Amino acid sequence: MISIDFDDLIIDKNKPLQNQIYENLLSRIMNGRLVAGAKLPSSRNMSESLNVSRITVTQAIEKLKKEGLLTSRAGQGVFVSKKIPTKTEINKSCVKMKNNSNTIYSLPGLSIYGESINKVCLLKNGWPKSPPFSPGLPDLKEFPFKIWSKLLRQNLDRMPASEYCDASGYLPLKKCLSNYLSNFRGVTCTPGQVIITNGALEALNICIRVTLNQGDSVFMENPGYRRAKYAFDSINADLHLIQLVNGHLNVDYLLKRKKSAKLLYTTPTNQYPMGGVISTKERLKLLGWAEQSNTWILEDDYDSGFLFENKPISALQGFKKNSPIVYTGSFSKTLMPRLRVGYLVVPEQVAPAFINAKSQLSGPNNLLGQAVISDFIDEGHFARHIRRMRRNYQEKWAHFCSLLRENLEPNVKLISNGVSMHVILDIPEYDDVTLSEKLIYKGFGSTPLSAFYHGKEKKTGLVLGFANTSSQQREALVEYLKTLL
Repeated sequence: MISIDFDDLIIDKNKPLQNQIYENLLSRIMNGRLVAGAKLPSSRNMSESLNVSRITVTQAIEKLKKEGLLTSRAGQGVFVSKKIPTKTEINKSCVKMKNNSNTIYSLPGLSIYGESINKVCLLKNGWPKSPPFSPGLPDLKEFPFKIWSKLLRQNLDRMPASEYCDASGYLPLKKCLSNYLSNFRGVTCTPGQVIITNGALEALNICIRVTLNQGDSVFMENPGYRRAKYAFDSINADLHLIQLVNGHLNVDYLLKRKKSAKLLYTTPTNQYPMGGVISTKERLKLLGWAEQSNTWILEDDYDSGFLFENKPISALQGFKKNSPIVYTGSFSKTLMPRLRVGYLVVPEQVAPAFINAKSQLSGPNNLLGQAVISDFIDEGHFARHIRRMRRNYQEKWAHFCSLLRENLEPNVKLISNGVSMHVILDIPEYDDVTLSEKLIYKGFGSTPLSAFYHGKEKKTGLVLGFANTSSQQREALVEYLKTLL
């Protein structure tokens, strides 16, 4: 049998001793620390260890025996009963004790954000699974894994396993990434302005920590990226939702507003999820507005490298030198989601603040992963992969749009805009949440369009990723949608 000691059991001499011993033993049984069959120390040893009388310990033990939690064996001692309370019984006991503010089981209250996110977690069970048509998933079947594995093996041999890199990222990766962004996205930056992050969400949260205070005003596109809204809610930001025009941020509406904001969150080159693109003329207006109103712009350029219907416009960040823009991107869609590698490009004057924030919040990223990505870019594999996947996605997009138009219009409206990895079905007067759930039941992913709207007014429809699908799957999905609509 397992024998247990109670050296860490602390007794307050100013409170009833018997109740404290009873409650501590009960707690350890209920939370599983004292398992069925565990042997308790003798009452003599417990009394000496706790510096209380033996009769006090005995009375507490006898009470637990009456409740069936402890049992005595002649000549052997006291043991935890083989039959202990069920989880339901334990939960009822915990609730009862929590309502008594004098017990050790009551907990301090959560923050306002903690309470709000606790309610969200009750409704959303973590990160969703990723069946075909889940938005944002790349076609990993076409990924050059042989090249990747070769680079991985090379770096395994040369990377010191015991060392960290700089908190802002692996310098060779920062150098080749700054070159790539300059050549292909028109971003103006030096390696010192690039910060490698643990995915896009960390990049977003670092920016929020460095630029915003509690209650600061934030402008955000509506519909827009849901996790960005959650991040702004976490600091109780004064969030103002800006409606779209032609599928992108309504810049003229912003210019007419008298009220400014501390930060504007936007996806100017491929609005998420509607796919609109802010024109060059409007971008210049937007930059002028940001400078005059003293507003930060957080530019999310999440997958603009895959746009194929029209040549992508350069990033907003590169339109004007020393503009108040924090540029963010990720390798989740261009390479693999499981890499969890993103990046920030920040103005040179504030780079130390962002780097220090990254260092304090999470420290350096995985060195090996950064080294592999660095070589993958530096040897030209990344640019070739992007070009190949752009052609791949264009073929899938054309096939999918053709199927949708032939089989579902005019009951639904197809919104495409030449976006890179998903299309949108505008389906008025339908419960898109129920539609999405039915698709999931059949093994198809999707996201309800209404989930991207943050105000009272919402459009209903489906956001359908096509990058991770086969022609047979696209045909099967459309046939099933016909039966639903």
